[in-house]
Amino acid sequence: MAVVELNKENFEDTINNNAFVIIDFWAPWCGPCKSFAPTYEKVSEDFEDVVFAKINTEDEQEIAAHFQIRSIPTLMIFRDQIIIYSEAGALPEASFRQLVEQAATLDMDDVRKQIAEAQQGDNADA
Repeated sequence: MAVVELNKENFEDTINNNAFVIIDFWAPWCGPCKSFAPTYEKVSEDFEDVVFAKINTEDEQEIAAHFQIRSIPTLMIFRDQIIIYSEAGALPEASFRQLVEQAATLDMDDVRKQIAEAQQGDNADA
């Protein structure tokens, strides 16, 4: 699957209508972003059921601000509209592949249960 460029017009639809989305937050002037781009493209070709997207933080400053992107590149992974990973830094191909595979095997029912329990704990503290 080709890497998709996200912007404020297609961001919500992409996240809401796909079970598994990986986003690379980048900028044209960022050296590490440019070096990571071919790895991102290459890995994207091996995972047909995953949407690989890119957000140019220069053009989409609102989205970058919303997700508090402080350094780039930053990778963010959504499964079932839940952010399960957000980390700055470019990864070597093997590590990136391993990350995608681990994200794919997460039990999302368990993740939702953990989030609910954490929220109940937060409410009890309030």
